[in-house]
Formats: sequence, structure tokens, C-alpha cells
Amino acid sequence: MRLTRLRAAVLAFLLANSALSLTEAQAQAPKTYTSSEILLGLKKLNVLGSVLYMAAHPDDENTRLIAYMANGRLLETGYLSCTRGDGGQNLIGPELREQLGVIRTQELLAARRIDGGRQFFTRANDFGFSKTAEETFTIWDKEQVLADMVWVIRQRRPDVLITRFPPDARAGHGHHTASAILAAEAFDAAGDPKRFPEQLKYVQVWQPKRLFWNTGSFFVKPGENMDGYLRLDAGGYNPLLGQSYGEIAARSRSQHKSQGFGSAATRGEALEYLQQVKGDKASKDPFEGIDMSWNRVKGGAAVGKLVEEAIRKYDSGNPSGSVAGLLKVRASLMKLNVESLSKEEFWVQQKEKQVNELIRASLGLYLEAVANNPSVVVGENVPLTLEVTSRFIPSGQTPKAELVSVAYVGQEFAVTTVGKEDKLPFGRQSLLKREVVFSAADSVTSQPYWLNTRGSIGMYNVKEQQECGQPENDPSIEVSFEFLIGGQSIEYTVPVQYKSTDPVEGEKYRPLTVVPPVAVNIGGRAYVFADNTPKTIPVTLRAGRAGVKGSLALTLPAGWKATPATASFDLAAKDAEQTVFFQVQPGAGAAEGKSEVRAVATVDGQQYSRGYQVIQYNHIPTQTLFPEAVAPLVKLDLKRKGQEIGYLMGAGDEVPDALRQIGYNVTLLKPEDISADYLRRFDAVVLGVRAYNTVAQLRNLQPNLLKYVENGGNVVVQYVVNRGTVLPEIGPYPLKLSADRVTVENAAVTLLNPKQPLLNTPNKITSKDFEGWQQEQGLYYPSSWDPKYQTVISSHDPGEAAKESAILVADYGKGHYIYTGLSLFRELPAGVPGAYRLLTNMVSLGK
Repeated sequence: MRLTRLRAAVLAFLLANSALSLTEAQAQAPKTYTSSEILLGLKKLNVLGSVLYMAAHPDDENTRLIAYMANGRLLETGYLSCTRGDGGQNLIGPELREQLGVIRTQELLAARRIDGGRQFFTRANDFGFSKTAEETFTIWDKEQVLADMVWVIRQRRPDVLITRFPPDARAGHGHHTASAILAAEAFDAAGDPKRFPEQLKYVQVWQPKRLFWNTGSFFVKPGENMDGYLRLDAGGYNPLLGQSYGEIAARSRSQHKSQGFGSAATRGEALEYLQQVKGDKASKDPFEGIDMSWNRVKGGAAVGKLVEEAIRKYDSGNPSGSVAGLLKVRASLMKLNVESLSKEEFWVQQKEKQVNELIRASLGLYLEAVANNPSVVVGENVPLTLEVTSRFIPSGQTPKAELVSVAYVGQEFAVTTVGKEDKLPFGRQSLLKREVVFSAADSVTSQPYWLNTRGSIGMYNVKEQQECGQPENDPSIEVSFEFLIGGQSIEYTVPVQYKSTDPVEGEKYRPLTVVPPVAVNIGGRAYVFADNTPKTIPVTLRAGRAGVKGSLALTLPAGWKATPATASFDLAAKDAEQTVFFQVQPGAGAAEGKSEVRAVATVDGQQYSRGYQVIQYNHIPTQTLFPEAVAPLVKLDLKRKGQEIGYLMGAGDEVPDALRQIGYNVTLLKPEDISADYLRRFDAVVLGVRAYNTVAQLRNLQPNLLKYVENGGNVVVQYVVNRGTVLPEIGPYPLKLSADRVTVENAAVTLLNPKQPLLNTPNKITSKDFEGWQQEQGLYYPSSWDPKYQTVISSHDPGEAAKESAILVADYGKGHYIYTGLSLFRELPAGVPGAYRLLTNMVSLGK
């Protein structure tokens, strides 16, 4: 069978390029093509050129230039993001850190599905805002990030590299600057066999022709002479897609919903400027002098002529009429295909994939593999429903398509089942729905590969070379269909997915997920003990398969105890859940400060200590994570005043739960609750992060909040982004928000007024309370403020002037107004003791 022979011949190449073919495949309805898209694909078949865009984060990419390169210039176009955006904020939900990185990974993939690019990453972790590249390189492993860039360049063999940022302070972020510095080094290193020679087991060295910086209006001074830059008009209209590249770009960029980057479409001229950094000098076009025809492949001219003929004869009313011509192209391609990898092999392999997909599109061939459940445990039988429908109208000119075999494939390309009963003839409007059984061969869960083992603050821990650069995991299970079409054997592989029908949204797909026999979810983010009173810690067990029995226990630090010590569980049905409630308390020997509690389930002698977390948003496929079943455990000396807190959510955070942990009653407010009479019942009202950016009603409700303060209330406002506020003034007195921040999380703090009540009542605040912070100390500090505001603390990053506006407090009428840019929204869920003490003093002010 050709299926097995093909895998044996190109396994190494496919592994090295596995990230390339699955970008569009995960958890999506099977791709169908319009007649115009098929014609665009035919034209792309005759262009052998590649470009790689390079920057630091999700949202840094120029989606218009990517759309233009992929759909206008018809180039293989990629975006390499150094990070997955883990260190940012989330405008659509509570997920932060690794969970946010998973969301932003999928948002990038959603964007690429629209603009036609491919997505790649390095192992760098977005540890938060960095002011210089020098600081970034103390946290990133520079050599590892460089190696990942080189790896992607050697895989994708781009003719041209383009950076978003300059390699200096103009980039505005240390990660931005670092990405440009690394891109220049990668340009040279990719072609040097002495650099990262371990990669050459899978790929060959590659020297790009040129490196450019894609400058923009935010880098160019008014009136600056741009004569030294190359100009591209990326604002053109693509009649086959019915959109301008600016319109495509807007839809693409609007996928970055967790960052609030919904964008308006543009039409008409849109000039992009490219400043050359390295390589052969180009005077008019970044690709000048680069042969992007089939002549760049030895013996490829004949293929180009066949493609030209297929384009010339294409009938938009009958795409299936192009199959015969495409089969000629494919046969000519196969003659070029050599077993050993070479400079030409990349394009032969790429174009073979493209022509196979064009044949499938022209036939209207619909392939789908659906599991009856969204999850499977290793070794479990999985009923699958396969659908194969040929929708073309047969004619004398259209070769017949016959289904030869079906194979069920695990992650290692091992053929596990091929039955004679699957070898079926295939014809017009035929439909195949078969119940088959697959025994999962994988030995790990579907945890995103970069989260399988703990990394450092700056780097993810990924050991497998073939995984580096991939945007996401390969599908857990795939089904390969082998067809005989016009005498040629062609294989199509599709991921096994779970499909359901929502009564509102219709068909929905999600990846088939490999789960452990039992998942262990420990409730809450941090458990805070201000005294020795026991707290209830719920642990929820979730069955990955039916009939899971075992025992559950908590692992605690010295001096702590849990009741019960162990608990048995019996989960009869798949997906069944059981919650065990442990009473946990610190004993006399429990140390002050932060530690952690871990939940461990034992089944058949095997221990399991990972949870089950599903992330669901309509604009991305459902994501499943298996976080470690641990939670911060905090013992601290804490006094508090008041009891009732009103909390108005902004962009989303976990601060309300933190307030409940220390004993407050928290009421989540709706905008309609913001009236002086209703707020009177609360000892303090807290506004969540970005509330003045996201709650439009505050434009009209601000007088009610200030009236509450004037009557003796206490309002605490957490950080507000300095752009896009719903009203010009957020406080009772003028203050000017800025992007100022302190990025060094443990920067030394000076107490400006030791007698200030916020530093003394009910808890004595010292510099020790600013130890152990995570990612950053604070952000969006005001740059100027009315003298009626009192400053409380001061700190700064190395080499910078002191910043005194991390906390501003003002008396207003009988009450108090507090603005704080301290990153409490990060520190509280992480269990930082000092953050709890500071917040308690803020909400206790005036009591």
C-alpha cells in the first residue's frame, strides 16, 4: 500500500515540517473551497517564493502585509512570534499566564486562517513588559530563542525576512528590540553549518537573500525623508477573494479579541515601507533578482508549463474539469521527487501538498472523521464515524475517484488498523458512514506540548527538536484516506474531532482530547489563612473513563494538617465528577508566608496530579489544559476592618475571590447598581482592572460613585489603561494616566509617608510586603496628579527616576478615593502575602 511506503520515504521531512500542514486543520469544519479560491490556489502553485515576518508577540504582526504577501504576491508567508503573549492582560475572561498564552496562540492561528499565513513560535515566554533588550536577554535564553528562529528559517527556507521592529529603543519594548536583534543574528546563523549543527539531522542550512525592517508611522518622524526605503502598496484589491488586503487584514487582526484589537477595514492605497538591514541590495522590490518560478527547481520548467496550462483552461463553473490537468502536474512533480533531501526538495514537497489539496477541492471531496465523545483515555476504544462524499458532477473529462483504503493513525504515524472491508469503490454523490473502533496508542495527554514540563520564568521547556516552532500539538488521532484518482494514489489525512450541534450556533467542532483516567482539580486560586481557623479546600475528581476507583489525598507542607487524611472515590461513568471536601488548617509549627498544597489521586498504583481545564470562546477552537493540581497556601498575620465589599468587574480578574479568602463578603455589582443609595451598604467599592476602559456606563455613572465617596464611602480603582477611557477624568481631582510602570517585580520600595494610614491600619506595611511579587510590580501609573492626591510609596526600575504614583489616595468629602497601578490582579491569585495586606488596608481605609 502506498500509504506505508510514502511514510517510510518522507517521515523525517514530515516531522521537521509537521507544524506547516496542521495550522488550518485543528478543530475546524473541513475546509471547502469556492471556485475563485481554487483559481487562486492554481496561481499560487506557479509561485516558488517564501517570506517570513518576525516579531515578539501576538498582535505585533502586520496583518495587511501578510495578507498581501500570501494572497497578492502568492508567496509562502509565515509569521514567527517569539512568544505566545502569556504576560499580557485578558479583556475577554479571567485566564492569565499560561492559559492566556494558549488563547493567544489560537487567536494567531485564527488570524492566519483568514490572512493566509502560517504561524510559528520560539520557546520564549512572555514574562511581562521589558524596557530593554538587555533586560530581556537576562531572562530569555538568548541562544535557545536564536536556535528556534534558525530552525524555522531552515524549515521554511524564506527568501526574505521582515522584522516589525528596529533593533533599538525605538521599538518601545525590550521584547520588540530583542526580536529584531535576534532576527539579524538568525539571518547569518541559518546559513552557517557550524551554528546549531544538531538541526542538520532534519533540515539543511539556508541563507535568506535579504532582511528588511517594516517601518511604520509610529517609527517615522513627521517630514522624514523616506527615499531610502522600498515602497509596497499593500492596499490592493483581490477580485478572486472579493476583498482588499486591508479588509482581509482587519478581519485577521480582529481575531486578537483577548487584547481588544477589533480593527476597521481599509480600502485603497496603503504604502508599506521596508528598510534593508542585510543581504544583497534591492533597489525596487524586496524580491528582485530572486527566481520564484519553477526554474529554481532542476527540471521544474515542465511543471510550470503544465500549471500554466491548467490555469488557462480553468472553468470556474466546473472546477472538476481541472483534475485531469492537475494530475499531469502531479505526475510531473513526482518525477522530480528524490528520496534524499536537497535544496529543491522543499519546493517539490510543498507543491505536492498544494496540488493534492487542489485536486481534492476541484472534486468537491468532503472528508470527515468524528468521535462519539470529545475525549479518550489511552487504550480506550473510540467509535468513529467517517464521512466521505464526492460532490463533483461526473463527465467524460473528469477522472474517476476510488477509495482504496482507510488507516487510523496515531501521533507517530503508525498504521494501527487497515481493514479489507474499508476498501470501497467510490462514485458520484456517494456517502460513507462507518462505525469503526480505534485503540488510542498515545502515551501522554493532550496537554499543549510547551506546558508538559515546567520551564523557567523566561523559557518554556521543550526538548524535542521536531516540536520547536510548532503552533500547537499534532492531532491526537488522524484518519488517512487513500484514493486512486486517474490512476494515481493520493492520500488525504484528517484529524479526528468531536462534533456537536448547538441549538443557537449550529455545528461546532472541537479537538479529540486524550485525557488521564482521572483528573484532579483543586478549587480556588490561593488559600489564605489569617489565623488558625480551618478552611475548606474542595478537590473535584473527573473520570476520563468509566469505572475509575482509587484514593485521594493532599500533600501539605510541614505543620499543616488535612481532614480526612485520605478519601476513596468511585466514578462509575465517563466524565462523572465527585468532589471531596478537605478541612485544612495550619498547626503551631506552620511557617508564615507562602507554600503550596497538592492534590494527588491514586488509581491502580499510579498517581495522578493534574487537573482538567477547558477554555471555550466562540472565535477559537475549544482548548483543554491539564494544569498541575496545586494551589498557593498562604499563612499570614492579617487584620481587617469592614465586612461588605462591592466589586465592579472590568476586563476580568480574580480579585473578588481573593477578598473572600480573607473573610470579606463580596457582591459583584452590575452597572445599574451604581447609585449612591445602593452603594451606601458597602464598606468599600472596588473597581476591577480596566473598568474605565471596558464599562461604558461609567461615563454616566461617575457622579454616583463620587457621591458615594463624598458621603463617606471608600472607592479603590485598580489600573486603567491610559488610552481609550470612557470618560476624560476618572478621579475626583485631575490625574493624567500614562504607560509608566515598574517592570522589575521586586524593585526596592520606599515608604514615602510612614504615617500614612494606608501603611499602618489595620496592618503595618513594610518593605517586606513587596517581596516575592510576580512578573511586574505595577503598570499604568499616573504621570501627573492634583496636589490633593497623596503619594504613598516610591520605586523604580534600574537606571530610571523614582515613580511615586503606584498608590494615590485623596480625601473627598467624608470619604476616600484610591487609585493603584500595583499589579494586585496578578499577585493575589499567586498568593503573594504582601498583596493581601496592602489590599486589606485599602478597603479598610477610614473604618
